[in-house]
Amino acid sequence: MHTARSLSFANTHFHIGIDTHLKNWKVTIRTNGIELKTFSMNPDPLELLAYLRKNYPGGIYHIVYEAGFCGFWALRVFKEHQIDCIITNPADVPTSDKEKANKSDPIDSRKLARELENKSLHGIYIPSCDQEELRMLMRLRYRIVQSQTRTKNRIKGLLYSQGIQIPLHFSGNQRWSHAFILWLESISMKTTAGQFALRNLLLQLKEIRQHNKDILKQLRQEAKHHSIASIVNALMTVPGIAFINAMTLYTEIFDMSRFSSEDHLAAFIGLIPSTRSSDDTIKGNSITKRQNSFLRYIMIESAWTAVREDPAMTMKFKDLCKRMKSQDAIVRIAKKLTKRIRYVWIHQEEYQYALVA
Repeated sequence: MHTARSLSFANTHFHIGIDTHLKNWKVTIRTNGIELKTFSMNPDPLELLAYLRKNYPGGIYHIVYEAGFCGFWALRVFKEHQIDCIITNPADVPTSDKEKANKSDPIDSRKLARELENKSLHGIYIPSCDQEELRMLMRLRYRIVQSQTRTKNRIKGLLYSQGIQIPLHFSGNQRWSHAFILWLESISMKTTAGQFALRNLLLQLKEIRQHNKDILKQLRQEAKHHSIASIVNALMTVPGIAFINAMTLYTEIFDMSRFSSEDHLAAFIGLIPSTRSSDDTIKGNSITKRQNSFLRYIMIESAWTAVREDPAMTMKFKDLCKRMKSQDAIVRIAKKLTKRIRYVWIHQEEYQYALVA
C-alpha cells in the first residue's frame, strides 16, 4: 500500500508581482523563469498568503508592488509574517516599448514579477509607522496651504469680476492681514446671492487659516521629541531653512545615512541634470524631471536666500553667472547647499557662513 506524499515546494523561490488598486489586485506568480498564473483578487495580503501557502506550500515567497496610494501597510503585513517584500519606484521598473504601448493591470503585474525574478528591482526606503504619520501631518499642512491659496484666488476673482478694486495700501499684502480681512468683510455686494458667496468664501478662509495654525502648533510639539529636535535645530541655522522647511527636510528624509554620498542625496531631491549618451558622445540636458517635489522647491527657494546672506554663496553664484543663466546657476547653488545641509545634519553642527570650499 502506497502512502500519498504531501505537496511541498521547499527551497523553491516564487516571485510575485502585484499591481495594486483600491478594489482589487492583479497578481502574477513566477518561478524558475516560468509564469505560473496571473489572476485578480481582493486587496488583502493575508488572503494572498493563504493562497500561496495552499497552492505552493513550503515555498519561499518574494513579493513586490509599486509605490503609490497603497502606501506601506501591505508590506508591513507581509513582513509580520516573515515574507520578503519590497516596494519599488514605478520609474525604476524596466519596461519595453510594447508594454508602454499596451499598458494594462495584468501586464504591469507580469512585468513586476518578471523583473523581481531578474533581480533588477530595488526597494525604496520604508519609514517606520511613527515616521510615516509625522510625514502625513507635514504633507497635510502642504495641502492646507494649497487650499488657502485657492480660496484667496477665488476671493480675488470674485472682486475682480465685480470691478471691486483692492485699496493700494493692501495691494502688496501677501499674507492677508487682519485689517485686510476686516476690509473684505465690510464689502457690500449688490445682491443677497453675491453677499452670501463672498461671506461663504471668507468663512472658508478663516477655517483653513485656523486649521493651518492647529497643524503648525502640533508640528512644533512633535519637533520637541529628542530624536528630532537636535536635527531640526541644526537645519534651522542654514540660510533659507526656517522651521517649516527644516521639518519638511526631516520628514522627507528621516535617515540621512541612507544616502551614500552628496550626489546620491542631490539625485533624490532632483538637483542633477539628465544625460543621454551614445558611443563617445555624452549630452547633458536640463535638470532631471525625477525629483522629490516637496524638497526641490524648498532647496531652490533656500538657495536664493543663501546667495543673499552667505558671502561664499554670493561669490560662487556671481562666478557661475558668468558662464550660465541665473536659473541654471541657482540649481548649482542649491546642490552646493544640499552638501552643506548633509554635513550639518550628520554632525548636528551649526551652518558656517563665508566658508569657501
